[in-house]
Amino acid sequence: MNMININSTCTVAKSHCKCFDLLTDEQTELLEKKQVEVKFNKGEIIAKQGAFATHVMFLCDGLVKVYLEDNDEKLILKIIGPGNLIGLTSVRDDDETFHYTAASYQTSIIRMIDIHVFKKLIRENGAFASRIIQFMGENAAQINNRFFCMIHRQSYGKLADLLLCLAGSVFKTNEFNLLLTRKELAELAGLSTESVIRLLKDFQKDKLIKIDGKKFSILNPEGLQKICKIG
Repeated sequence: MNMININSTCTVAKSHCKCFDLLTDEQTELLEKKQVEVKFNKGEIIAKQGAFATHVMFLCDGLVKVYLEDNDEKLILKIIGPGNLIGLTSVRDDDETFHYTAASYQTSIIRMIDIHVFKKLIRENGAFASRIIQFMGENAAQINNRFFCMIHRQSYGKLADLLLCLAGSVFKTNEFNLLLTRKELAELAGLSTESVIRLLKDFQKDKLIKIDGKKFSILNPEGLQKICKIG
């Protein structure tokens, strides 16, 4: 089936940071010396809110959730796929801690870049710095849109939006194997697990989607988009 195109207040970060191609050969060589590639298994913490930020991280492969913590409460800011950076809010000189927690939703490959080298590249390369600022602005707008969705949409609209985001921004096809549990889907959509299970059954009954084990098929993306628009 063909990939669908969506335009929604997506939970999933759509931006990909294409900033490293702006570095000089010398800067690229420095970057390669000051980074390591690390594999994180599902559920492992990649960055911990409040901990010292020693690295900026580039997600090469996998799926990561970014969230705020307050005791036992969690607030999902977004989920990100390959091509995104983690820890950019920690590059300020007046605050060297992570402002959120990032954890792997599935096996993920991360390039860990020394934060001091990353700051040096920002200071020395204006084009690189400009691209980073643009990327941060896109991410801020995406989070703002997410919370607009969370506040103003009803449960059907929230779940429809999430499914379209996963199809369009992560898997880039309307047929995909979803490794997230119903509880994790509920966490992302801002709903209870029971509500997600019920809504998925309703979507199947209305022939909007088809579920076969872990395999999800978006049968009627236009129908889901309509649900997003009406709430």
